[in-house]
Amino acid sequence: MSKRVLTTESGAPVADNQNSATAGVGGPLLLQDQHLLEKLARFNRERIPERVVHARGSGAYGYFEVTDDVTAYTKANFLGEVGRKTETFIRFSTVADSLGGADAVRDPRGFALKFYTEEGNYDLVGNNTPVFFIKDPIKFPDFIHSQKRDPFTGKQEADNVWDFWAHAPEATHQITWLMGDRGIPASYRHMNGYGSHTYQWTNEAGEAFFVKYHFKTNQGIRSLSAEQAAELVGKDANSHQTDLLQAIERGVNPSWTLYVQVMPAAEAADYRFNPFDLTKVWPHGDYPLQRVGRLVLDRNPDNVFAEVEQAAFSPNNFVPGIGPSPDKMLQGRLFAYADAHRYRLGVNHTLLPVNAPKATTAQNYGRDGLMATRNGSRHDKNYEPNSYQGPAQTDAALSAPLAIHGWTGTHEAPQHTKDDDFFQAGELYRLMSEDEKKRLVANIAGGLSQVSREDVIEKNLAHFAAADADYGKRVAEAVNALRED
Repeated sequence: MSKRVLTTESGAPVADNQNSATAGVGGPLLLQDQHLLEKLARFNRERIPERVVHARGSGAYGYFEVTDDVTAYTKANFLGEVGRKTETFIRFSTVADSLGGADAVRDPRGFALKFYTEEGNYDLVGNNTPVFFIKDPIKFPDFIHSQKRDPFTGKQEADNVWDFWAHAPEATHQITWLMGDRGIPASYRHMNGYGSHTYQWTNEAGEAFFVKYHFKTNQGIRSLSAEQAAELVGKDANSHQTDLLQAIERGVNPSWTLYVQVMPAAEAADYRFNPFDLTKVWPHGDYPLQRVGRLVLDRNPDNVFAEVEQAAFSPNNFVPGIGPSPDKMLQGRLFAYADAHRYRLGVNHTLLPVNAPKATTAQNYGRDGLMATRNGSRHDKNYEPNSYQGPAQTDAALSAPLAIHGWTGTHEAPQHTKDDDFFQAGELYRLMSEDEKKRLVANIAGGLSQVSREDVIEKNLAHFAAADADYGKRVAEAVNALRED
């Protein structure tokens, strides 16, 4: 079997890929060696800016299958009849560390799904926790800066981490999740995924519902202790990537069951706490889980860079029957995610195979820009409306309108009767077994005891005490014991 001919990027055959052209034997290199210059120039440019958050990730393809009828709540085509299957791509990730970071670390995990539906791509961008640290996107850059490497020391600093949390009492609930047993998943296969935000579903009759997504792992929850994680990182820093890759290659296809909580839109205004607050969960007693379908992963990407690193998810990629809610964090992400991809990958990133629609064809008047590959023919116009049978609007809204009232300005979130930054953190603590509480307290104290300022420590201790008196007392005792050593 004859070998394929190696060529330059312009298609010319390469005579010698082992030796650079020189001025005589042993002489200096020649500027005319186009193959050498092309290889070095491409090598210098083969990295793109990494994600500011969620930089370290793994991905896989699969499908979503509807198992239960939810057409009473949404007209989304891919959630239609029972048995319908839709191709998907998922990207799991850590949040705070860089592209070269380890997998088995204490950090929330990204759980980003792309559904290649017949009505366009639907992106659901969530985490492995149902809540988050903050409730307003204006605080997001500050929060991430506090968790990233310090500009002077070049490493994560406990002073920065806990100082921000000291000034963000709403973070207490998520801190309790993060420092608890589920803070370090054993693998991506052994953790749940959540939409986290509140979204809107609209049915064929135009009725609106608010929903929360819950992907429950069918492999069972498995987590690592801090000691187990440290040992695993030393053996294989890419442990979660290794596990996901090998499981799918063996045919052990991981799966999750999707449930939703459904709140009729009319109930939101008078609910006892703000249902659009990302730092809170909806009690299942109020809004029980309703099964929707099953997510199965069955194919690994052929090229991690092309398909995982260049995968672009944006929560404003909706389809008919699904839309946003007044969740302020979600509203901020509707802009920030798409903007990040235009910066990292360019304005035409949606033309990349992993991001392009698969079950339909994108038709619009976007033209030109860096790396444009779909500019139309001489018969295609780049304006609308036109008289040349170009794509036209449907006049059918994707989702129900959201009511707006009041004055513009920088307002605090509306207060409901039971809004509180600490109550749900206390409820989560009280649900834990005695051993779980001990590990939670030890994990918090291990970081908080490293803080150099007493006032920052005291502010954080006050948050845990406000959540539960026993919780605060135990953390205070553990911190004091570590600081006395």
